[in-house]
Amino acid sequence: MTERLDFAAKSVLITGGLGFIGSNLAIRLVEYGAKVTILDAMIPGHGGNLFNIEPVKDDVVVNFSDIRDEHSMNYIVRGKDYIFHLAGQNDHVLSLTDPYPDIDINVKGSIVLLEACRKFNPEARLVYTGTRGEYGSVAELPASEDAPINPRGIYELSSLTAQKVFKLYNDNHGISSVTLRLTNIFGERAQMQHSRFGVANWFIRLAIDGDAIQVFGDGRIVRDFVYVQDCVDAICACACTEDAYGEVLNVGDDAPSSFLELATTVVEEAGSGAWELAPFTPERAAQEPGDFCSDISKIRRLVGWQPTTPLREGVSRTIDYYRLNKAHYW
Repeated sequence: MTERLDFAAKSVLITGGLGFIGSNLAIRLVEYGAKVTILDAMIPGHGGNLFNIEPVKDDVVVNFSDIRDEHSMNYIVRGKDYIFHLAGQNDHVLSLTDPYPDIDINVKGSIVLLEACRKFNPEARLVYTGTRGEYGSVAELPASEDAPINPRGIYELSSLTAQKVFKLYNDNHGISSVTLRLTNIFGERAQMQHSRFGVANWFIRLAIDGDAIQVFGDGRIVRDFVYVQDCVDAICACACTEDAYGEVLNVGDDAPSSFLELATTVVEEAGSGAWELAPFTPERAAQEPGDFCSDISKIRRLVGWQPTTPLREGVSRTIDYYRLNKAHYW
């Protein structure tokens, strides 16, 4: 797969590039020789953090702007070979009480970006990162891209709407894009100040602090947890694979783990903390879809990607990172 990743001297834009996945992607693309521009609005609570790009801070251009700003987007998309759209409102708990940011950022922001490309850079190749939450509860696992769609919240619905808009512009306006459904990504450079999203990373914070991890229900609900560097591999590979454009692809793992397995692994690797079973909070219960794991046969066939980092190894790397850099995230 890596032999097809030709980003040398390519001009790329990463929206939300100071956040969790975006910053890891920026570091990787600099390593590949790309000329990287990062756009980030630094909205509080969303994970934007200048320390995230510390290893490449002198090798990237940072634009503090908002994807909803039409004039800014009309300018910044020009001349870009690839655009990775990771900016978004992804706080599912917030969306239960205030749905407007999801609609404004995830839907309007995506349309502003696509319109800017249509008018000023129709040759750009785009990658949009959505969420496996678009599926909602599923009757059959692993869930393929053809599974019935039943999002359980405004956040998931807004992500699905954005995905459909990208497909529309791909088909009707020739703005080439591939859309991804990411599932339970964890790893270094995620925000660690609240627990509203990023459950695996929050478990890691609790263990590092020596606190008890609350595992909801009986702990047997399963998810496919994917280490962030594997996720970055998938994003880069999809961008460089012609057959991926116009498609929706799962980025997950068809070998899931339970939340109890996750908590146990985190406590063992941290050598601190503990876990305990706890009842669901009303907010979590309202959005809990039950067991989920992704069918990744399509991305494996079209792109040649599959995750390679075992859960325990990814957890260990993440713990090492935050222990070393705790002052920048706590």
